[in-house]
Amino acid sequence: MAETNSVTPSSPAARTMRPVSEALLNEKWDHAISSMLIRSSLGLSFGVIFSVLLFKRRAWPAWVGLGFGAGRAWEEADATFKRGGVATAREGLRMVRT
Repeated sequence: MAETNSVTPSSPAARTMRPVSEALLNEKWDHAISSMLIRSSLGLSFGVIFSVLLFKRRAWPAWVGLGFGAGRAWEEADATFKRGGVATAREGLRMVRT
C-alpha cells in the first residue's frame, strides 16, 4: 500500500507590524535624509560653478553652497518633525475647511 503523508499547509510566518507612529517617523527620517543629500549636493554644485566662473577657483563658494543646501534641508526637516502628524497641502493632500 502506498503511504499517504498528509501534510497540513503551514500558516505563513507572522509578520510583525510596526506601529503607525514608528512608520510615520521612519518615513519622515527617510525624507529628511534624502532631502539633505539632494539639497547639499545641489548647493555644492552651484558653489563649484560659481567658484569656477566668478571667484578664480576658490574653495569657499563650494563650502558656502554646501552649507546653504544643508541648512535649508535641516530647517525643512525640523519643521516636519515639529509639525507632528498634521498633513499640509505641500505634501499633496488637500485640506478641507469646515
